[in-house]
Amino acid sequence: MNQNSPEFWAQAAQQLQQTFSDNWNKTMQSFPGVDLGSAGAMTSAPPVTLSPARLQELQQQYITEATQLWNESVQAVPTSNDKRFKADAWSHNPVSAFSASTYLLNARTLMAMAESVEGDEKAKARIRFAVEQWMAASAPSNFLAFNADAQQKAIETKGESIAAGLANLLQDMRRGHVSMTDESVFEVGKNVATTEGAVVFENELFQLIEYKPLTAKVYERPFLLVPPCINKFYILDLQPENSLIRYAVAQGHRTFVVSWRNPDASLGNKTWDDYIEDAAIKAIAVTQEITGAKSINALGFCVGGTILSTALAVLAARGEKPVASFTLLTTLLDFSDTGILDIFIDEGMVKYREMEMGKGGLLKGQDLASTFSALRPNDLVWNYVVGNYLKGETPPAFDLLYWNGDSTNLPGPFYAWYLRNTYLENNLIKPGKAVVCGEAVDLRKVDLPVYIYGSREDHIVPIGGAYASTQWLPGKKRFVMGASGHIAGVINPPAKNKRSHWIANHDKFPATAQEWIDSAIEYPGSWWSDWSDWLAGHAGKQIAAPKAYGKGKYKVIEAAPGRYVKAKA
Repeated sequence: MNQNSPEFWAQAAQQLQQTFSDNWNKTMQSFPGVDLGSAGAMTSAPPVTLSPARLQELQQQYITEATQLWNESVQAVPTSNDKRFKADAWSHNPVSAFSASTYLLNARTLMAMAESVEGDEKAKARIRFAVEQWMAASAPSNFLAFNADAQQKAIETKGESIAAGLANLLQDMRRGHVSMTDESVFEVGKNVATTEGAVVFENELFQLIEYKPLTAKVYERPFLLVPPCINKFYILDLQPENSLIRYAVAQGHRTFVVSWRNPDASLGNKTWDDYIEDAAIKAIAVTQEITGAKSINALGFCVGGTILSTALAVLAARGEKPVASFTLLTTLLDFSDTGILDIFIDEGMVKYREMEMGKGGLLKGQDLASTFSALRPNDLVWNYVVGNYLKGETPPAFDLLYWNGDSTNLPGPFYAWYLRNTYLENNLIKPGKAVVCGEAVDLRKVDLPVYIYGSREDHIVPIGGAYASTQWLPGKKRFVMGASGHIAGVINPPAKNKRSHWIANHDKFPATAQEWIDSAIEYPGSWWSDWSDWLAGHAGKQIAAPKAYGKGKYKVIEAAPGRYVKAKA
């Protein structure tokens, strides 16, 4: 059928619908952490409808670009700005370069069709995501038969790159994941997570680490960090020069950190209530007992911030106020804006997870890690497939990517509660709707000074979602926006003088993040210094630093970083 004909493009739209419907569940099932298709739990694929006018516009655009591509290829094969095809070998191999250019044209057209689908926003987002996954997987750069760069390397190395690629593939198959860094370079406690300290308490859910003071005096009010339990705490302690933990210690804070246990089958029945009562609230109490402080300062990062805020609401319902101020880093309390993750959530999916593991079981860490990698497939999946296997390269040593690959499991009941009460029903912002540890959660009772940080390009906790906490927490607030994403925006030490942060010179918090951003002022460099000044204002007077770890019954169990963080999923 001629591509100039309307019938061709009408059929293309029908094919998009058919392809999407046939592959929707299959695509989603490739991300086990958010399995939407099993047991018939997922609703049917959303319908695909495009307007005839938009189809005609896409038709003309495609014909124009295809004609231009063909005419240029007769003279010289055009190059591409796409980093997958930027190596010189692509422009020197007409067949490979033309296949890349054709692929990019088809990808643009398919994505334009996906963008033009008529329907509700969630359906459109799911279609865009599915098309992005298919296009990322089908790029000619992913196949040795078309990847001119990999072919050239094979010739130059006399086949050694292919042999190395096969060895890398076999090694990754044994590991169960695609390597993003040279994992042999790093060892937890040896060259990551090296800030000096000791484990002073442990139960079946977490170890509490106390860090050795770096100053002669410390603030009287201790500081407790609650990291996310879906990752390991040492993202906050990668290297001495970019460790938020070490930075806090160096600023004179007597610092404690929750190191979550990597759950195995014995913890498969643990619930959200357990993580609040026996972990977050317990960590607060133990920190108080060790230091003798009437109140502490606390910080929650990502899911750790959601856990900490829930714990504070439970304590407030009990008439207790052991925390004087708290910090939330890239944290969701209001789940109205969850960005791309929203495509995975609906009633059918949550019901399936509740049936599958709501009464017990584990969500495997690698399944969850695969889901997050799929949010950026070219950067976090196919880039390493090409480098590791087609080119036989060992990825460079990078501490952050080593941490990213060190996955953790989650107890099924914990995960099922979290999905329903946050992402699906957004119950934490509904006073009294969520009942945790026997108490009705009401964030309006968490009347404490709070420092709220969000990253501008965060795809896991969108800036609007991070900002939304300002609308629900009643205490005196300071909101700061940093550049970059979920991790790089947070781990941004002042000494490197990288990126920017934004602060408004007023205490008003309008309804939307964009309104706040419009009134904010950009400051060069890290937000850490601003946060440090804020935290010092809530830390009390300075006292002599302790000479030993723990106190009384809380004795040293082992040196930091402890056993729990070293357990593999």
